[in-house]
Amino acid sequence: MTDLGDFNDYDGDVDPSEGSSPAGDGGSTAGGDGSSVDANAGDTETHFETTAVDPRGEDIGIGAVCVSQGLRVAEDEDDTTLRAYVTKGNRSSIRLGSYLLAPYPDGGVTAASRGPSGGDAGGETLFCRITGLEYAQQYHTDDATEIHARRAMRTDEIEEADYKFVATLEPVAILYREDGELKRRMTDRVPKPKTVIEEAADTEQIKTGLKMPEDGVFLGHLSVGGEKVTTAASPPTIDYRLKDDYDAGDPLVFRHTLIAGGTGSGKTHGAKNMLRQYLADERTYPMEDGREVQPAVVQFDPQDEYAQMHDDNPDLDSDFARKLEREGIAHGGVAETTAFVPKVGSASYSAGHHRAPQVEFTIPFSMVHENPWLVAGSGLNDNQYGALVSVLLPRFRQEYGREATYEEFTTFLDDPALREELDESGRVHEATFDAVRRRVLGFDHVFDQDARPITDLIHDFVRPGGLSVVPTYHINDTRATEAIVLALSSLLIDEKLSNDPTYARIKETPLLLGMDEAHNFLTDADSVQAGKVIKKFTEAAKQGRKERLGLFLITQDPQDIDDAVFKQINTTVVLNLGDEDAIKSVNIPSNLESKVPYMEKGQMVVYSPDNSEPVELIGLSKCLTRHGRD
Repeated sequence: MTDLGDFNDYDGDVDPSEGSSPAGDGGSTAGGDGSSVDANAGDTETHFETTAVDPRGEDIGIGAVCVSQGLRVAEDEDDTTLRAYVTKGNRSSIRLGSYLLAPYPDGGVTAASRGPSGGDAGGETLFCRITGLEYAQQYHTDDATEIHARRAMRTDEIEEADYKFVATLEPVAILYREDGELKRRMTDRVPKPKTVIEEAADTEQIKTGLKMPEDGVFLGHLSVGGEKVTTAASPPTIDYRLKDDYDAGDPLVFRHTLIAGGTGSGKTHGAKNMLRQYLADERTYPMEDGREVQPAVVQFDPQDEYAQMHDDNPDLDSDFARKLEREGIAHGGVAETTAFVPKVGSASYSAGHHRAPQVEFTIPFSMVHENPWLVAGSGLNDNQYGALVSVLLPRFRQEYGREATYEEFTTFLDDPALREELDESGRVHEATFDAVRRRVLGFDHVFDQDARPITDLIHDFVRPGGLSVVPTYHINDTRATEAIVLALSSLLIDEKLSNDPTYARIKETPLLLGMDEAHNFLTDADSVQAGKVIKKFTEAAKQGRKERLGLFLITQDPQDIDDAVFKQINTTVVLNLGDEDAIKSVNIPSNLESKVPYMEKGQMVVYSPDNSEPVELIGLSKCLTRHGRD
């Protein structure tokens, strides 16, 4: 006997090809499923019915909401859990930051719900943004092994069906239609499990979801991860604009703008394109007397680039121009561009790179009486500044008259009898007198030069629809440059804020005051001069909406601009910045902050809370006016 039971009679010498059966049943054998199979039917094929892996029907969307790790919306973003499974055919096209739609079961504003005429079936839809993407294992296996690694090294692709692809979603708003108009509200509903999600592909949906205005000043096209968001409409891109109509609140031009970007990021290119929109023929703003007036733009230009806006861009071809016209984007040179060139000593200005007319001017010393800090420099302390303002300038004005020159002022300070008199009377100590005298010397090449005073040119300097550029590139003296820029900007601000202005032209014209390299003039410092400048610009920023005065600041070092001014900026446009402190200072959301160092030329982040949700944009590839030197 043997423990193998019936197998003890097995004859190993029997040839299997002879067709005999161990069971001795005359040529039949048991099949794998227990059925009888005729061993003599060797030529007959056995067929098995296969089951389809993919469900029947046509897929709509890119995936579905899943609940494996929870499904929750909450007031606190950190408590929100919203994830979606993305089907394998859609995975390669999904990007961080992409916008998606998840309809609620009572009907949704989605492409699938639109009727033949393009109308909506009604209901509500969740508009959300992808904030995370991950692969997860479909089955519990350990793929951190030698065999898995070597198998991967010998093939060019993976089997997507072996993995889950899950997107983490951030609710942005709920879209709904009221009286035929698409509107948005805060997220207050949770989508149902297995809700089909699809990419937002309609301009109206996306603009409403992101709270983007339909009309206004063009900045660029909406993008995600450096790629433009496209739709089935014509044009396929989605234009981003700043509110510029009092019907929608105060125009954002008078709520102030900051453009921040490093060297080579395209900030001057972008600034020119933006300024060009404000100088469009149809751009006007209502004044208190009922007139509709075009804005005047005064641009301080340390690199001598903005006077080129007078000329057309020769690289802007007719096809590109037609695209701009279809989108309502103003382009071409601004004929009303004039370069107002400050006369400083023997410095000469060369203008071979543009055809804008030039007007030479000088700063009259009489302007110092209204703004004494112009001649104070950065070295005076409070005591010395008080002596200048309260004693020396009033005494000089009394003896020489209000229109006296800088040369006469230095002669006045050279009088030893005056120094002795003021010291003996206790009004100004002799050491203080000497300190003031030393600080105010050295401006002889700035004030009262051989040119027309800027105060005689106000009618031309501030003109509706005109661009006045003040180049300072030809001035090698930093102190002189600061005095000129601050003198002119103070003149404009004082007249705008005054209830009894000397120059009605300034008061009665909407004004955009542009300042490139703004960090050089609006920096946080302890000097008397810096304090006065910051106070003046802060007041201008606060009163801008009422007085039709907008600040347009451009800088590569936003961290150096004083907080008092920075806090008044409503629209921040951030291009590529490599400095960590600079990136932190612009106060954009963290999800966009991390992208700033990697943005290519022309890519930007716009943070304008009163205009839209924070977004990525791509600016125009070509400048709308002439740009760059041959």
